[in-house]
Amino acid sequence: MSTLLDNLKWRYATKKFDATKKISAADLNTLKEAVRLAASSYGLQPYKVIIVENPEIREKLKAAAYGQTQITDASQLFIFANDLNAGPESVAAYIKNISETRGVPAEALGGFADMMNGVISNLSQEAKNIWTAKQTYIALGTLLAAAAELKIDATPMEGFNPAAFNEILGFDKLGLNASVIATVGYRHDEDDTQHYKKVRKSHEELFITI
Repeated sequence: MSTLLDNLKWRYATKKFDATKKISAADLNTLKEAVRLAASSYGLQPYKVIIVENPEIREKLKAAAYGQTQITDASQLFIFANDLNAGPESVAAYIKNISETRGVPAEALGGFADMMNGVISNLSQEAKNIWTAKQTYIALGTLLAAAAELKIDATPMEGFNPAAFNEILGFDKLGLNASVIATVGYRHDEDDTQHYKKVRKSHEELFITI
């Protein structure tokens, strides 16, 4: 049985997907659940995850991603969109969720709510957008690891035009911004990069223990 490290060594940023191979509904649900369980600041999850399967929409997004074929050939396209309006409403919804999930009176969570609201309200709009965008990368990392565990290929991508994505998907009206994307599916036999040795810094180069 392969281990987590074996699976992480196996994965790579797939350059060419086999468009004939699709992820099963069960595996897709596992990926979605993994992303749902991803860590985030306070557990607030200030983002949405849009899964694009519609071929017409993906063709438009491909043009906004400099023609990269992964956009249309992969089984699914995950778009992590950070919340541009994170604030009191988001906090209130989260507190309600905590209260219902843990059976705790909402009033008992007032201090936690005040703390979150205080931190967020002190951020400039630019700083808040950077903060919420950073959260999407944590979810992205969880998706990549979960996909590797299932032997599903995934490619994280920053090479796209966020403004164009926002316009195509109507994110501007939803207070969202396309932060980072990932294509998931199965590698094509003709993708030569799958045979490249993985190149990473050594432990000595990467880690500093103090």
